[in-house]
Amino acid sequence: MSDTYDLVILGSGPGGYVAAIRAAQLGLKTAIVERERLGGICLNWGCIPTKALLRTSEIYHYMSHAKDYGLKADNIGFDLEAVTQRSRKVAGQLNAGVKGLMKKNKVTVVEGLGALTAKDTIVVTQGDQKTELKAKHIIVATGARARDLPFAKADGKRIWTYRHAMVPPEMPTKLLVIGSGAIGVEFASFYNDMGADVTIVEMLPRILPVEDEEVSAFMDKALTKQGIKLLTNTGLDALDVTDSGVTAKIKGKDGQVTSAEFSHVIVAIGIVPNTENIGLEALGIETDRGHIKVDGHARTNVEGVYAIGDVTGPPWLAHKASHEGIVCVEAIAGLKPHAFETWNIPGCTYSRPQVASVGLTEAKAKDAGHEVKVGKFPFIGNGKAIALGEAEGFVKTVFDAKTGELLGAHMVGAEVTELIQGYVIARQLETTEAELMETVFAHPTLSEMMHESVLGAYGRAIHI
Repeated sequence: MSDTYDLVILGSGPGGYVAAIRAAQLGLKTAIVERERLGGICLNWGCIPTKALLRTSEIYHYMSHAKDYGLKADNIGFDLEAVTQRSRKVAGQLNAGVKGLMKKNKVTVVEGLGALTAKDTIVVTQGDQKTELKAKHIIVATGARARDLPFAKADGKRIWTYRHAMVPPEMPTKLLVIGSGAIGVEFASFYNDMGADVTIVEMLPRILPVEDEEVSAFMDKALTKQGIKLLTNTGLDALDVTDSGVTAKIKGKDGQVTSAEFSHVIVAIGIVPNTENIGLEALGIETDRGHIKVDGHARTNVEGVYAIGDVTGPPWLAHKASHEGIVCVEAIAGLKPHAFETWNIPGCTYSRPQVASVGLTEAKAKDAGHEVKVGKFPFIGNGKAIALGEAEGFVKTVFDAKTGELLGAHMVGAEVTELIQGYVIARQLETTEAELMETVFAHPTLSEMMHESVLGAYGRAIHI
C-alpha cells in the first residue's frame, strides 16, 4: 500500500527543506525523504559548522593580537576537541530546528535511501524495510559531494575532504590545500590562524578565480602576509601517503616537479552531483556532466519531476538552492512565479579577510560589451574600519556608463559578507547610480564605503 502525497522531495538540504515548508504553506500535502540528517550538507557539514570554526579562529586571532587593542592575553591556547565539539553543537542545534519546522508545517519526514521507480513514485529503503511514496510531483534535491583526486582518494586520516577537515582527529602541522575556491581558502584561513603551516596549490593563474581580478590580487597579498604559501599555475602529479604524512609531487608553472612533505592534505577541487542510483536513467531524465538539466521553474524533461540545488547547475550555493525550491513549488501550486535566474546571486567567502561579490566582474562586464564606470574605495578611508582595527580591504562597484545600471559589486575586508546584501537589493530593484548616490548611509558604519564606491565611480568620492 503506497502513501500518497501532492509532493515528495528527495533530499532535505537548504533546497529540499525550504521547498517543503513553502509547499506546506501553499496547502500541498508534502513528504520529504532524507538518508542522513535533516538540513543536508550545508547545515550539518558545510556552511554553518564551518562558520562556527572560522568564528573560533577569528577570536583566537584577536586574542593573539590583544595588545593591538590595549588588552593583555597571556598564555593563550586552544582545545581542538572542544573547538570541534562547539562546531558540531551548532550544527546539531540547527538540525533540531529543521526537525521542528517540519513538524510545525506538518511535513512528513521519511528516513532512508530514496529512488524514483516511476515519475510519480519514490521507494525508500531503510534497512530491510521499503516504503513506497506516490506523488503527482517529485522534486530531486539530493545535493552533491566533494570531488576526489583520481590518484589519491580521501581517507580521513591524511587526505581530507571538507567533511574530514571539520572534525580533525589532530591539528595539522604542515597542511596542503588543493584548490583555492571559497572552500579551500576558508579552510586555509582557519588552519593558518590556528597555527598550522599552510600551502595552497591552484592550477589556475590566480586564487579565488571566479572573483574580480583586483580582489584575487588583494587576497593573494593578504594571505601571503599572513604566512600562507600560494602556488598558482601549479598542479599535482601524485600524493604518496604514509603513516606519518604525505609526500606531494608538485608541478610548477615552469613544468618542473618537486617533492614536498605535509602532515595532512585537504582536497577542495569541486563537487560531484549525487545523481547515481536514484532512478534517473530509467526515467530518461536528462543530465549534463552529471547535473540534472532544468528550466527556469526547475522542471526536468520528464513531466512531474523537478530538480533544485547542487544536483543541478551552478552556482552551487545554499541560498541559490533555497530560492530555486521556492520558485519550483510556487510554479507547482500555480502561482506563476518569475523564472529562476542566476544573475543576482551573491557569493561569499568567510576567510580572513572576507570576500563577497554579486554580478559581473569588471573584466566580464567589458567582455559583454559594456562601457563601464568603476568606483573603488579603501577600508583605510573609513572611520569605523579604522576604529575596528580592520583597515585592510576595499569596495569596488562596476556601472554601465550609458545607463547607470549597477553591473556588479566586489568587496574584500571585514564583514563584507554582510554588506554585500545592500548591493544585491539595489540590483534586484534595478536602481541606478542616481538612487544609490542619494541614499543616506548611517555614520559611522562600514556601509559608508558602499556609498563612497558609488560616488567614486562618478568622480564624486568624499573621503579619498
